[in-house]
Amino acid sequence: MKEIPMIVLFGPTASGKTATAIKLCKEYGGEVVTADSMQVYKYMNIGTAKPDEKEMDGVPHHMIDVVEPFVNYSLADYKEEAKKCIKDIYQRGKIPVLAGGTGLYIDTLVDNIELSEFESDEEYRKELYELAEKQGNEFVHNMLSEVDPESANEIHFNNVKRVVRALEFYKVSGMTKSQHVKNSKNSENPYKCVKFCIDMPRDVLYDRINKRVDIMLENGLVSEVEKILEMGVDKSCTSMQGIGYKEIVSYLNG
Repeated sequence: MKEIPMIVLFGPTASGKTATAIKLCKEYGGEVVTADSMQVYKYMNIGTAKPDEKEMDGVPHHMIDVVEPFVNYSLADYKEEAKKCIKDIYQRGKIPVLAGGTGLYIDTLVDNIELSEFESDEEYRKELYELAEKQGNEFVHNMLSEVDPESANEIHFNNVKRVVRALEFYKVSGMTKSQHVKNSKNSENPYKCVKFCIDMPRDVLYDRINKRVDIMLENGLVSEVEKILEMGVDKSCTSMQGIGYKEIVSYLNG
């Protein structure tokens, strides 16, 4: 099978990935495939720093506004849809530019990790989120350390969504997430990638992040979260576990 050429751009929050991806697309005739676990959700614009039409500057963006915020959109869902987008872009004579801040999404696509869907356990997931809220993120992270130390070592305790997902996977499948990933790496990779990572001094990055948070609040992040909750989206939904959203939910709950 012929490998599809693809530019991969990643880096931390507020490092300028969106603007850089657009420049790359204009230079090489590309279209952006967003690798962001929160930008897939509709109505979540401010807190995800979702680019608007002006920022996109005429460059098509894919994998944005894919599902409603009450849908628990999985990594497997993302991979399936993103692969279709990449293939379509290439068949139209364009270069796919995979760009985003969700490393797991990028790794799964680039390394062509095969994902098997497993039965979810929403009650257990909700129980874990409640434990994290009452006992702290490190408490739930320690639970993961006991059953899957390799995954726990790779996932920061504040990344509650991934910690919970790994625990849920273990409970339902009886296999650790780390072992599943090892077993699932596919040797045949459909992509020929050139990878770029944006880096900058930590103090500069932190200053950019602080300013971004201020701007998000000024632009109505609290109102955005209120409206989503009013739609009937539960705080345990995957969409409400995104950085920024779960903190505003806690704020709204006092």
